[in-house]
Amino acid sequence: MLPLIEPSQVYIDKAGPEILNQMYVFEDKGKRELCLRPEGTATVQLMAKKFGTQKDVKLWYETRCWRYEQPQAGRYREFTQFGVEILNPRDKEKSFQELSDIAQSMLNRMGVKYEWASQVERGLAYYIEKGFEASVESLGSQKQVLGGGTYAEGIGFALGIDRLMIASENLLSK
Repeated sequence: MLPLIEPSQVYIDKAGPEILNQMYVFEDKGKRELCLRPEGTATVQLMAKKFGTQKDVKLWYETRCWRYEQPQAGRYREFTQFGVEILNPRDKEKSFQELSDIAQSMLNRMGVKYEWASQVERGLAYYIEKGFEASVESLGSQKQVLGGGTYAEGIGFALGIDRLMIASENLLSK
C-alpha cells in the first residue's frame, strides 16, 4: 500500500516544480510541508531504494490520488490510479515492450476504443526517455486514460480508473 500523505518535496523533486500548483499541500504539527499524494509513480520510485540492486522487481498498485484543480468531466480532485512498474530492469527495451503490451491488453479487454501513441514526450520531469499514452477521443479534452515510460529507477505506467469507467459507460450508452 502506498502512503496517502508524503513530504511535498518528493513530488517537486520527481515531477518538477510545476506539480506544486496541482497538489494539496499543508504543514503538519512538526512544521513539515506535506501533501496528499497527487500520483503513484513518484512514490514507487522512492520504494526502489528498498530493493537495492535486485533486478526486475515487478509491482502493481491501485491507489487514491488527489489533485488541486478545477473539477471537470474526467478530471476530479480525488481519483483512483492503477499502476504497474518494473524496478531496476535488466533489459529496458524488453521491459518497456512488456509493459506496453500489458497496458494495451488491459484496454483491449475492457473493450475501449483507444488511440495508442508510442514514443511521446511525457509531461512529468522524472521521465528520462519518450513514453507511451492511450487516449479515448470520446472523453473530449480529458482523453488520456493511460500513460507510462522510463524513469531512472525503472519503467511503469498508470491507468486512470475514473476516466476508463467514463469511457466504458460511453460505450455502453451507444
